[in-house]
Amino acid sequence: MVPRLPRPGCYVAVNGTATAVLLAAARSSGLSWEDLGLSRDRLPAGLRCGGAWAGMVAGGYAVALAVPGLRPLLADARVAGLGGREIAHQVLVRIPLGTVLWEEVAFRGVLPAALARVGSVRAATATSAVVFGIWHVRPTWDALAANDLADGPVRRTLGVLLGCLFTGAAGVLFGRLRARSGSLLAPALLHLAANTLGTGAAAVAHTLR
Repeated sequence: MVPRLPRPGCYVAVNGTATAVLLAAARSSGLSWEDLGLSRDRLPAGLRCGGAWAGMVAGGYAVALAVPGLRPLLADARVAGLGGREIAHQVLVRIPLGTVLWEEVAFRGVLPAALARVGSVRAATATSAVVFGIWHVRPTWDALAANDLADGPVRRTLGVLLGCLFTGAAGVLFGRLRARSGSLLAPALLHLAANTLGTGAAAVAHTLR
């Protein structure tokens, strides 16, 4: 996610434009589509790898919804007030095109490919994961505030730190899937499943209370 924009409606447009500009810059610098994880030849491998992980995520959310004691873990005040149309927009437009596309191209495509030119692939993946975690400072802070979690600046700061560490760890996993499959499609499918299904599960959890 990007930091909150002055006009929420700009989110997808701004991130989509940033993605296009970043890809153009990467290509002009000499990075190939294969370097960026966008080779057509690797799409089947990306689909198999990412699809398997996305299926596990879907199963996890299904179990959490089926067990009453686990449903509170899915609750999110940011979703509770949304109507069906707004949730559909989040799941079908904002998350895929505004969040996942931009973050995967930036943090699993261009950044590690550029860093791999001056260092090892492992170091490039690790650095990209760290930057990915830091990128989520503001969204994590907003999520804690919206859900009345971690009262006080000290606890809130600790919560943000833990949230960013978790996101950084997710970035390592995404990076490993990208390296294993050779395709951005693998981490993108897992990322998409986690965010879109998480939003849908949160909406369902609120209705089952």
